[in-house]
Amino acid sequence: MKTEISFILNGSEVRVAVEGHHRLIDVLRGPLRQTGTKEGCGEGECGSCTVIIDGRAVNSCLYPALEVEGKSVTTIEGLQGPKNELSVLQKSFVEEGAIQCGFCTPGMIMSAKALLDSNPAPSEDDIRNALQGNLCRCTGYVQIIQAVKKAARQLKGRR
Repeated sequence: MKTEISFILNGSEVRVAVEGHHRLIDVLRGPLRQTGTKEGCGEGECGSCTVIIDGRAVNSCLYPALEVEGKSVTTIEGLQGPKNELSVLQKSFVEEGAIQCGFCTPGMIMSAKALLDSNPAPSEDDIRNALQGNLCRCTGYVQIIQAVKKAARQLKGRR
């Protein structure tokens, strides 16, 4: 039996019918076609599926779709500007070589965004703590941390 839910997705209200067993990632990648969110492990261990729900980084592979009713969800697609330009954070990942194979990148960026939204001047320890739930198989952690630091500096200059 399907239930219709509504929530804010990347700034726009959406309505979608979901089965009770659907996870948020199923709805995002399925009917809502937000395929930037990746499923790696399906068990909340790798962070590839990270999205931001009401300001918090969340593993969408563990989040029941029905629980998103009335909430605000941001996916990697929601970071692009009006002309599809990359966000400061996305650009810093490119510029610092933090992308490598790219599979973990959306989750890394969303975890970093949640951090920078709540802590605009994070220490390296803050960055490491915020990203501890995100795994990179290419061992690009040094570049990833550098990218987050760079984005924090650039965003600070804009405030």
